[in-house]
Amino acid sequence: MIEERVGIRIKELRNKLGISQEELAFRSGVHRTYIASLEVGKRNISIATLEKIVNALEVKFSEFFDF
Repeated sequence: MIEERVGIRIKELRNKLGISQEELAFRSGVHRTYIASLEVGKRNISIATLEKIVNALEVKFSEFFDF
C-alpha cells in the first residue's frame, strides 16, 4: 500500500540524515508519535504534512518519490 511505501521512505531518508524521530518531529513541527505511525504505514498523510516532513528531510518532492 502507498502508506507503507511513504512510511518506509520517510524512515529511509531520516536514517540517511542520521536523525531520530524526535529530531524529525522538531524540524517538521509534526508530533513524534505521528512520525512513528507514518513510518510503519498506520496513518494516512496529508499533502500539507508531507510537505513539512519532506522539507525537514532536506529533499525535493521528486527525490522523495523516487522509490
